[in-house]
Amino acid sequence: MAKSILICDDAAFMRMMIKDILVKNGYTIAGEAENGAKAVEKYAETQPDLVLMDITMPEMDGIQALKKIKESDPNASVVMCSAMGQQAMVIESIQSGARDFIVKPFQPDRVLEAVKKAVD
Repeated sequence: MAKSILICDDAAFMRMMIKDILVKNGYTIAGEAENGAKAVEKYAETQPDLVLMDITMPEMDGIQALKKIKESDPNASVVMCSAMGQQAMVIESIQSGARDFIVKPFQPDRVLEAVKKAVD
C-alpha cells in the first residue's frame, strides 16, 4: 500500500512541487497545510505515515508544530524542510524528534531519499 504524506508549507508552489515529486513516485498525499496550526489539525485527522514540514511559517512555525505532533503521537515521522542558513533551527528540529531535513531549493532525489528513509 502507498505511504501517505502530509505536506506542510506556507508557499502553495512549494506544496505543489513536493506533491508532484511524491505522486510521480507512488506516494499518496494525505493532505496539505499552509501553517503549523493546520498541520497539527490535519495530522490528527489523517494520521499520515510521514509529514514534510517547512520550518518558517505563519501562525505556528514548523518546530512548534513538530513538538505538538510528537506530543500527540510519539511515533510520528516528520521530515523538516528549511532554507539555507537555518542550521540552528535544523538542529532544534532534530532534537525535537524530526527524522531528517531537506534543504530548499529541493532536489527531487534528496526529497525521495529522505522520504524513503523515514517511512521504510
